[in-house]
Amino acid sequence: MDEIIYVIDSENKGIRIDKFLSSEFEGKSRSFIQGLIENESVLVNNKKTKSNYKLRENDEIKINMPEPTELEVEAEDIPIEVIYEDKDIIVVNKPKGMVVHPAPGNYTGTLVNALLYHCTDLSSINGVIRPGIVHRIDKDTTGILVVAKNDESHNKLSEQLKEHTMKREYYALVEGRIKQDSGTVDKPLARSKRDRLKIAITSDGKRAVTHYEVLERFKNSSLIKCVLETGRTHQIRVHMASIGYPLVGDPTYGFKKGKFKNEGQMLHAKTLGFIHPSTGEYVEFTSELPDNYKNLLENLRKDNI
Repeated sequence: MDEIIYVIDSENKGIRIDKFLSSEFEGKSRSFIQGLIENESVLVNNKKTKSNYKLRENDEIKINMPEPTELEVEAEDIPIEVIYEDKDIIVVNKPKGMVVHPAPGNYTGTLVNALLYHCTDLSSINGVIRPGIVHRIDKDTTGILVVAKNDESHNKLSEQLKEHTMKREYYALVEGRIKQDSGTVDKPLARSKRDRLKIAITSDGKRAVTHYEVLERFKNSSLIKCVLETGRTHQIRVHMASIGYPLVGDPTYGFKKGKFKNEGQMLHAKTLGFIHPSTGEYVEFTSELPDNYKNLLENLRKDNI
């Protein structure tokens, strides 16, 4: 384990420690640095600290950098639905219950494992754990994802995500009958300070904007189309819950006693549109709702009669 020491000068005083260290360590994200701080691998003046600590002049920061571990993600013969594929990209329809990429404690059965079996030419920008992964959807969210086969395509697709020019439409079934035909939720999101596994609406969060349109109303629920202007973690789930219409089946942000017996939120990434990284032409893909989603909608329509 390598020990690294910094002494803070006047130019860096007042900067958050996680921001300072992530700028010092090229290739290390702020979340990686925050993990070191939480594990007490970062000390300030020989005392444990917090990620939001603001540095003072002459502070001594001591970092015990762990040895890098070799991680190997194995290719697995898992069937995946490929909607489109060429030399630059793969567009897939992710099923419910599949995690997009491996994470500590969960290195098998993911979309990445399946992709590595399907093809070997995936972009390397996100490293061994997330090859080709440009964007993610939750484990129990179904629908369309685009995966990059090379670094140039990855960079161009990531830029479209950053600039909010990628078209992303979701179908969501929410609790309650929404009266208005359409609306917009513009509320900043960040990791919850009370529960780090949740996302919350906070004044110091990143701007998040969700536009929604009611497609169909049922007795106790509504089918809506959500268009993402931004793409934050759990954005649709948190935004709709914040206005009183949580997603049906959402175990984290939904009603504790939901009216429907369904495991996992009813959220489907229906449409994805973007400028193709090689041809420069706009392309758009759609995916069918999964069978369990369609069956529930049919039952709701019958109940409306």
